[in-house]
Amino acid sequence: MRKVRMNYKYIYIHVLLSISLQLFESLTPLHLQPQISYSFASNYQIMWADDLIKVYDAGDTVEMALDQTSGSGFVSKNSYYYGNVEMKLKLVPGNSAGVVTAFYMSGKGDTRSELDFEFLGNKSGEPYQLQTNIYGQGVGGREQRVYLWFDPAAKYHSYSFLWNDHQVVFKVDSVPVRVLRKTEETAFMYPNQPMQVFSSIWDGSSWATRGGLDKIDWSQAPFITSCRKFELDACQDDSNILTTPNFSFECQAQLQSHWWGSTAATTLNSHERRKYKYVQENLLVYNYCTDTLRYPTIPPECLITPW
Repeated sequence: MRKVRMNYKYIYIHVLLSISLQLFESLTPLHLQPQISYSFASNYQIMWADDLIKVYDAGDTVEMALDQTSGSGFVSKNSYYYGNVEMKLKLVPGNSAGVVTAFYMSGKGDTRSELDFEFLGNKSGEPYQLQTNIYGQGVGGREQRVYLWFDPAAKYHSYSFLWNDHQVVFKVDSVPVRVLRKTEETAFMYPNQPMQVFSSIWDGSSWATRGGLDKIDWSQAPFITSCRKFELDACQDDSNILTTPNFSFECQAQLQSHWWGSTAATTLNSHERRKYKYVQENLLVYNYCTDTLRYPTIPPECLITPW
């Protein structure tokens, strides 16, 4: 009975959140934002387990699989410095406990920059958790987790990184779920090198679902995540700078010529702020900033407001 009550509460809350966020979306003014879409074959290559990756629809749809032998993943052929990187994902349905699907950007070297979306599998009937993380100077440990306000396995949903010289914004269906503003206090962790784009699926049984209590049920394998809309509206920079300062003057010069580098993109607008606050107040289930066991002293970036 307790599980049933939890599921009804989950359904009720998420229906309300979904309606509220859709209302916010309808109130958001439309902006003309030129998008650049690419096929998988043109801009990505398989990282490992090519036998577990299937490409359909002339490269418009890619399926990544996880079985008992291996996970799988792909990576962009080029690196990017500033821009908007977006992908649509349909996650593993049913009992996906222990399965992790990742969509992320990462630089190279021991002091790499990295931005992570990690989708943590669940038992049937329980909500997916979305974990975000930010690596600066090669150090992560900055996890935040939110419940999604929809079933991410039922259909495709959009996930994106907006990155410019002022802010990094993690968005889900255009709803901001995390913001990192560039300030003196956050400069040490702010992305400062060209990054490639990755997606993968792998075994996270040791930690992903209820701290590792729920393991992968291999009788349900293979576990498949489907990907679409491989959008790279970003400044290509393959210099892979690994020295200080890591700065792309060419991409900096191009900022104002793109919507993602314009003045309007330097901070969230009023409608985006309302959506962000709603997610933070209603769907946030873990924030490293408030985890005093891990961080007895509040990390300096946690004291910076998102706008």
